Amino acid sequence: MANKEKRILFSSEEIDKRNIELGEEISKDYEGKKLVAISLLRGSFIFASDLVRNISIPVEIDFLTTSSYGDQEETSGNVEIVTDIRSDIEGRDVLIIDDIMDSGYTMQYVIEHLKKKNPSSIKTAVMLDKPSRRKVDLKPDYIGFSIPDVFIVGYGLNYGDYYRNIPYIFTFD
Repeated sequence: MANKEKRILFSSEEIDKRNIELGEEISKDYEGKKLVAISLLRGSFIFASDLVRNISIPVEIDFLTTSSYGDQEETSGNVEIVTDIRSDIEGRDVLIIDDIMDSGYTMQYVIEHLKKKNPSSIKTAVMLDKPSRRKVDLKPDYIGFSIPDVFIVGYGLNYGDYYRNIPYIFTFD
């Protein structure tokens, strides 16, 4: 991919604007509730950080590490919890934050895993939604941007071990 040209899909300014909008929507929806935001590592750490800073109500933040991609461009479909959350979410409202929903396997697995901990509710927020690739009946509750079936990189999304630090989202042409 190193010899291919980058094509920016979403600039850092577009991403910032959308995070503000999502933060306002989430703040309104969870007003008066005990919100726990759970960032799925590693991919969502940048999006989660920016998003929670735009949520104006009190929010506890936790992390859950999953694995299903390895160094591949597509999920293996086999999801595993590498590191579980520390928070007690029983009776609390949970917002799972991820960088992208593609097949939906990871999010479905995480939702089922967290349901066993008896939260009051579970909703999902993703920076990118790729509905054409969905393999399960699941739609994110909060979506930054919907995208076609292209391989994307940047803003937390990696290719191999690189590009997560790029402040915009791009594809290779």
